[in-house]
Amino acid sequence: MLRPKIPTMPTPTGHVTPPAVVEPTTVVPAAHIPPPVPAAPAPSRPVVQLTPGTVLALVGGGTAVVLVVGAVLVSMLLAVAITGVSVAVCAVVLRSLLASETKRR
Repeated sequence: MLRPKIPTMPTPTGHVTPPAVVEPTTVVPAAHIPPPVPAAPAPSRPVVQLTPGTVLALVGGGTAVVLVVGAVLVSMLLAVAITGVSVAVCAVVLRSLLASETKRR
């Protein structure tokens, strides 16, 4: 039904150079080199030893991060709540103004 129309290659109009002749090359196998002998594996990483001081520092750092993130989240929630209350108060004031305006007429 819908068949694409394949364009034909246009014929060159200018000076045409004959194709270059490519000569085949011979493949010479290289001398066989034995694979290197693997060295003894080094330890991947040093062992981390937790001393009471480092454990205390990790716990203190984690506590500080939790407190800071909590303070930021609570302040954002408080900002949203204050904005919502102020919008509600504005809506009530506008509603009362519009209602009193219609009663005067």
